[in-house]
Amino acid sequence: MEGPQFSTRAESFLYRSWGCDVIGMTNMPEAKLAREAEICYVTVAMVTDYDCWHPHHDSVTVDQIVAVLLKNAENAAKVVRETVAAMPASRSCKCGSALAHAILTDRDKIPAGTRQKLSLILDKYLSSGK
Repeated sequence: MEGPQFSTRAESFLYRSWGCDVIGMTNMPEAKLAREAEICYVTVAMVTDYDCWHPHHDSVTVDQIVAVLLKNAENAAKVVRETVAAMPASRSCKCGSALAHAILTDRDKIPAGTRQKLSLILDKYLSSGK
């Protein structure tokens, strides 16, 4: 779901009926935008609470959620530090060429203003005539 917001009880039951185990609010639109910008992207999901569907769990309070969020922030910082330190100097994934076959518009039909706005991510495809 798009955040920041918590699910309503009805939404939570809907997600459960779909077979969802985790409800997150930090994957969209970020994942899609990262793909369009050819940026490698990964989700680090840190749970804050059981949603309202859990039959053997009391309701949670905002204070409990905030306490878990603060601890998760510490954990996330550690994950980022360790991940960045372990990153290779160059990538071997296909993220960097995700748009290679995504531009279907005839190059001559793309307005100059649009080309300029998108030049940062599209020049390698538009300027070479690919």
